[in-house]
This record gives sequence, C-alpha cells and structure tokens, in this order.
Amino acid sequence: MESTLLPLFGQVSWLFISEKLTAIGRQCILKVKAESMSGALPGADGCVVAGSRGAGRSMVKHQPLQYYEPQLCLSCLTGIYGCRWKRYQRSHDDTTKWERLWFLILTSSFFLTLVWFYFWWEVHNDYNEINWFLYNRMGYWSDWSIPILVTTAAGFTYITMLLILALCHIAVGQQMNLHWLHKIGLVTTLITTVVTMSSIAQLWDDEWEMVFISLQATAPFLHIGALAAVTALSWLVAGQFARTEKATSQMLMFTAYLAVVVALYLVPLSISSPCIMEKAALGPKPAILGHRGAPMLAPENTLMSFQKAVEQKVYGVQADVVLSYDGVPFLMHDKTLKRTTNVEEVFPERAYEHSSMFNWTDLEKLNAGEWFLQNDPFWTAGSLSRADYLEAANQSVCKLEDMLEVIKDNTSLILNFQDLPAAHPYYSTYINITLETILASGIRQQAVMWLPDTERQLVRQVAPGFQQTSGLKLDAERLREKGIVKLNLRYTKVTNEDVRDYTTANLSVNLYTVNEPWLFSILWCAGVPSVTSDSSHVLRKVPSPIWLMPPDEYHLIWIMSDLISFLVIVGVFIFQKWRLGSIRTYNPEQIMLSAAVRRSSQDVKIMKEKLIFSEINNGVEPTDELSFCSENGFANEMVTPTDPRDTKLRIS
Repeated sequence: MESTLLPLFGQVSWLFISEKLTAIGRQCILKVKAESMSGALPGADGCVVAGSRGAGRSMVKHQPLQYYEPQLCLSCLTGIYGCRWKRYQRSHDDTTKWERLWFLILTSSFFLTLVWFYFWWEVHNDYNEINWFLYNRMGYWSDWSIPILVTTAAGFTYITMLLILALCHIAVGQQMNLHWLHKIGLVTTLITTVVTMSSIAQLWDDEWEMVFISLQATAPFLHIGALAAVTALSWLVAGQFARTEKATSQMLMFTAYLAVVVALYLVPLSISSPCIMEKAALGPKPAILGHRGAPMLAPENTLMSFQKAVEQKVYGVQADVVLSYDGVPFLMHDKTLKRTTNVEEVFPERAYEHSSMFNWTDLEKLNAGEWFLQNDPFWTAGSLSRADYLEAANQSVCKLEDMLEVIKDNTSLILNFQDLPAAHPYYSTYINITLETILASGIRQQAVMWLPDTERQLVRQVAPGFQQTSGLKLDAERLREKGIVKLNLRYTKVTNEDVRDYTTANLSVNLYTVNEPWLFSILWCAGVPSVTSDSSHVLRKVPSPIWLMPPDEYHLIWIMSDLISFLVIVGVFIFQKWRLGSIRTYNPEQIMLSAAVRRSSQDVKIMKEKLIFSEINNGVEPTDELSFCSENGFANEMVTPTDPRDTKLRIS
C-alpha cells in the first residue's frame, strides 16, 4: 500500500508545484505589461527592476532574485590547493579515497621533512666538518651547508603550506582535490628527502647522534609546542566528529585522536636532559681549547690563528703536526696543501702531493691565508678589521717552533700527528724530532697532552711530565693500565653516563668540536671538564647554561601544560557538538551539486520537494546558484532585494 501511495504523492506534489509556478509567472507577466505602460518600477516581488516608456517601445530589465557576495578567501583556498578558482568547480562532496591517500602521503611527507629540517638546523655546529667531508669526497672546496639548508627549508615550507591548505579544506567542509602539479612537487620533495637522508645515514652515520643530543636541549620546549599544535587541532577533529553521522566513524576518529593526545601527555616520561637539575649541583664551566688556534678569526693552523687564541685567553690549543721532507715540524691538517694554500699556483704539478714531501724552503713560498678570505669557511671574514684582514691575507705555513713560542707561557697544547708516507726520509724518527722541538721550546711538560699512540713508551721516558691522552673510547680500567690520564673524543661518542664514569675513575675528558652555545650548555650540565672549539671567542662569553631547570619546576610545567590542554580539548568538543551536532538542514548548494553525491534518487527527490515547498511558502523562488559557509560549515546565505527603489539588501 505504501509503495503505491509514494508515486501517487510525488505526482500530486509536482502537479501542485507546476501550477503554483505557472500562476507566479502569469502574475509577473501581467505586472510587466502594466508597469511598462506607466514607466513605473516593479513591486517588491522582484519580477522587474525597471521599465521605461519610449517611442512606442518599452524596455524591461530583470532583477536577479539573489546575489552571492565574492568569496575571495575560499577561492584562494581551493584555487591554490586544487586550481578550483570558480564557484561551480567547488564541491562539498566527500573526499574520494584517492585524494585521502594523497592527504596521507602529504601528512607523512610533512613529518619526514620536519625531521630533516630539524636535523640540518641542529647540525649547524658541524657545518665546517660537513664541508670538509664533502671536500675529501669531491676534491674541491665549496660551502655545501647553506644550499642544503635553504633547499631543505624551502621543501619543508612548501609541504607545510599544502598541509595547512588541506586542513582548511576539512575545516570548511570542502572536497579535497590536490592539483597534479602539487602532486609532482610533493612526490619530488618526498623522494629527494628520502634519498638524501639515506645517503647521510650511510656516509656519515655519526651525525645522526647529533639529533638525539640536541633533543636534550630542545625536547622540553618541543613538547610544549607539539602540545599546543595538537590542542589546536582539536577544533578540526571535534568539528568532523560532530558532523559525522556514523557511530563507527566517530569512534575511530575519537580513538585515534585520543591515542595521540595521551601519548603526547606522557612524552616527558622519556625526556632526559642533564640541564634538568638543581642549580647548586651545576659543575664548573668547561675549559676551552682552540681548535687549530682560532679558525673563525684567522686562517687555521697559522701563527695569527694561535695568537688570536691566546688573546681570547683559552685554556689550550690543538694543533696538527707534520714533518717536512727536510725534517722541519710544521702545522697542517690536510694530507695535501691544496685546500689551505696556493700550491696550485706556485707548484701546480705538485698540488696533490703529500704535504710532508715538500722541503721547508718550498713551504715558505706558499700563502696560507688567501683561501680563508676567499672561501670564508665560517662566514666571519667580513667581520675582520682592516688590519686583521691584511694580516690574514699574508699568512704563511707555520712552524711548530714558532707556534710554541706564542703559547708556551700560559696555554696548554694537544698535539695530533699525521702519518708520514713510507718513502719519507724521517718516517721512523719523526717522533724523536718532534719531541726535541717541543722540549727545546721551554713549554711546561705538564701543559702538553700527547695524543699519538705511536712510541708512547719512548715519550714517557723522554718527557715523563706529558699528559698521556687517548683518542680511543675504552673502559676506565684498561685506560688506567695504559697510563692514560685524559681522553680526547668526539662529543657524539660519549654519553652523560660515560662522563660520570670517567670522572669517578679520575680520568679527564675533552670533547671536540663544540661550537654552538646550546651544545656547550648541555656538556656543561653533564659535567664535561673541557671542550675543543672553533668558536672559542663565542663560548668564552657564555656565563651559564642557556637554560637550567629544577626537576620540581619542570614537573609542574609538564602537569600544568597537560591539564590546560585537556580542559581546552574537552571544551572544544562540547562547543563543537553544541554548535554542529543538531544541524541537519538541507542546503540548496548541496542539492544543486548532488549529481556527484552518492544518495538514492528517492532521498534527493524528497529533499528537493521540501526545499521547493519551503521557498514557495516564503514567497521566494528556488535558486540554481551556489552558496558557501553558514554555521553548519557551508555558506548558504542568499541576498534578495526588498525594494527595487532602495539600495538596501535583505539577507535571508
């Protein structure tokens, strides 16, 4: 019986609507004819805007029944994301599964590029080492750190912009449709990031330890930032939760968001930082040793560099010693002279020859300062005074003897040696020659930290006052058996627990190369006795760790942040449920665009009937225009004229 009445009801309904529309049309035609004779403007029904009498002719201009204000923000939103600039191109339909997959790829790319950008930002401490590493790989010097950082920042900014646009689509109920150009850009950025990260992991895996060390300084603040971001995201999640009609979808959405929030609330349990400590427990400031002198203020391993280091009142300096072909100890870090001298101009045929195969008379002819001004490895050459600039430009290769004369009074020394080629005439005796040079300089033996393992027993006999130092990380007992009193290690090789263990065993630890104040602060809190640095002039001005927080204060901040976040999230969910939960209205735009909506034809027919009946009862004809953004997430506002003679509009 019910199945029989429904078609009948539909026929009667459409018949009534047709008759009603015909009657309205007839009234409009009669009114146009009448007012065209008198030249009067139309009535408030909006059938005619203006009429005029001419020489036997009348002109009729129709007034639109509705007007939609431009939606520039929405046009930019959908246009930039999916090149949908026109109103008719937009849709409130559900996002397709394919586009949801692209949104998942976009989200994954965002977190990956975030990690990559964070990595390159934090390894600023080691930019010079990165450039030197790539120099050894490619054979020529270039500052690769800045281009890589800029490219990474650009990729991260691009992905972040796309993600924000996608979230805005969700917020306003627009269907997501990522443009194919953005898809190409997204895939290109993702692949480039993955390949670069894999290359760094294979070629320079030690540097990834830098990320975990940096989290000791940044994790408490990153946690608060992530907490704020997830709390702000609750507005979107709560809105989607309120609009979703299926209980299963609501449960999945709420459970996933709740899991993320709870995990974030508990993250501080895994945060460990040496700077979360009582101020009274803070140890003395680490002593600072200049790495190859003061290489940010002068060319490395030159006499000027060590003079600048002494002016900065450093605790000590580190130098790399090589023996010339005629037996003169001099300072040079690289195996060749190509990077730090003009050997390609003076001896072009010997540019790739080992530096120890040059006589001292040849080494004296080389300039060891111009490369510093040209390459500017630390971006500090521009800050030099005119006098320092000219002095740096005229630096030559430095003898060990000259350097010892500069530092011998109040500065300690860490010596590192290059292995000589087997064909070198002093291959078996270079240790003896170097020892003689050091002892002849008059420097205190206790100020010398002897690093090479070669001929260590001989060194103990000749210079018993030297501090025997090892560059190998061994357990404390073995080191003591070998007579080692000091360790010289890279900062990524030592944990906070290692520092405490070595200190307990009365072994001093020196870590290299520490250039950034935040890293210096972390090592200070960890109790490291000394560090080697390229930026001694910067670290000496650090009066205390960048931040130091008592455990009770940190726990209070943690609990209060979680509590505030929880209250805000609960409030947002309640408000969004109240604002959107009871809205179940039919939207003209949704009906007009329902060709792509997956509803049954019977449901669409019933919605159309309800809309037309309601508009006829209100004296307004149905519209074919599109609309956007009402309080249920779509704009459905229609502007109709109240009086053709009046410029005021009425919003219905």
